[in-house]
Amino acid sequence: MKLMQILKTALVFTMLFVQGCDNSRDIQNLAYVTSLGIDYVNGKYVSYVQVLNFTNIARSENVQLGKEVPIWIGVGDGQTVAGSLTEINSTSQFPLFWGHLKSVVMTENVLNKDVAEVYSTLNRHPEVRYNLLVYGTKDKLADILTQKSLFNLSPLDTIMFTEEQMSSQKSFILPINGNHGIANLNEKGNPGFIPSIAISTKNWKEDKKEKGMFTISGAYFFENSRLNSWVSISDLKGMRWIDRKLDKTPLLVNPEHEEHPGKVIMFSHPVFKAVPRVKDNSVIYDITLKVKGTVVEQFEEIPTSRLEQQAAKAIEKELRSTFETGLSKQCDPYQLRERLYRKSSKLFNRLTKNKPFFLDKNSLGSIKIDVKIISTGKIKGGFNRSESSERDSSY
Repeated sequence: MKLMQILKTALVFTMLFVQGCDNSRDIQNLAYVTSLGIDYVNGKYVSYVQVLNFTNIARSENVQLGKEVPIWIGVGDGQTVAGSLTEINSTSQFPLFWGHLKSVVMTENVLNKDVAEVYSTLNRHPEVRYNLLVYGTKDKLADILTQKSLFNLSPLDTIMFTEEQMSSQKSFILPINGNHGIANLNEKGNPGFIPSIAISTKNWKEDKKEKGMFTISGAYFFENSRLNSWVSISDLKGMRWIDRKLDKTPLLVNPEHEEHPGKVIMFSHPVFKAVPRVKDNSVIYDITLKVKGTVVEQFEEIPTSRLEQQAAKAIEKELRSTFETGLSKQCDPYQLRERLYRKSSKLFNRLTKNKPFFLDKNSLGSIKIDVKIISTGKIKGGFNRSESSERDSSY
């Protein structure tokens, strides 16, 4: 009993001298950095931090649609990225919490300098995660970081913060995680690319006032970790057929008769393969593509087998057009060079010794496309294969 009394007394004295959580902060007294913009002007890095308060971004049953959500932007400059961020910290009235940083947007000035340096600096911060979404932009960073969503909801409800396919079915370039993007930049034969984000004002209005919304405008391609070229989204349509993660993408199939406006088929999850073969000391890539689709618009009744043939021709045209655009801008949208490196590193090293970009107009060989229409929607009249035998349903 005496020993027990001594232990209790010691415990009481210990509790008296143990410090509490005096240095901790309530969650509402922190400034949450959700997005970071980086520019390079006059020999200095200029950083923009998008800061949201917990009370503004927390989900609750009482959320009011249309209520203005304030967005705070901190700006600082310095000789290094870390220096520019330190300047922002020096005047912040609340501690900046970086654990919720989700996206990084860089201007072309930074992309032309060194993307790897920027990402390396961020990864040294213990709170910053590896899976940041990375974008390039031609727009002003202040406009990008203050862009809101529909109904004036917070920026966290925009497409800049989602890893899935954008709400628009035309957004077929999926977001890139920073760790994957840097890995691709350092991989032989895989120069990698970064999506470019922009603000479009042509589609939405609040009453009569035009409202800007985010859109993926194209992609920046790199060579040896340096910016090589930018290609618009309209010239990269062929890229949608190489990404199996793509949920849906519409294809307009040109009509046979001018009086019909066309046919639209919604495709998803394409299976793309490019097999390199050596011929006369050069490499030719044979492409095979399997894709399934659903008819969403059709103004003329034609056999499904014939519609599949028309769709295959339209897809092949897009594949070849994007490849030719890549040749003109010395970029590799289909990452064909990496496929050769995986198959024969010796041949890859020999071809790239004197000519890093060895692709030319003869590099694209045969293109075999297997299109399968699995549904015509609620209208079943046009779903027949009268002009051809049934195919094997297995894929």
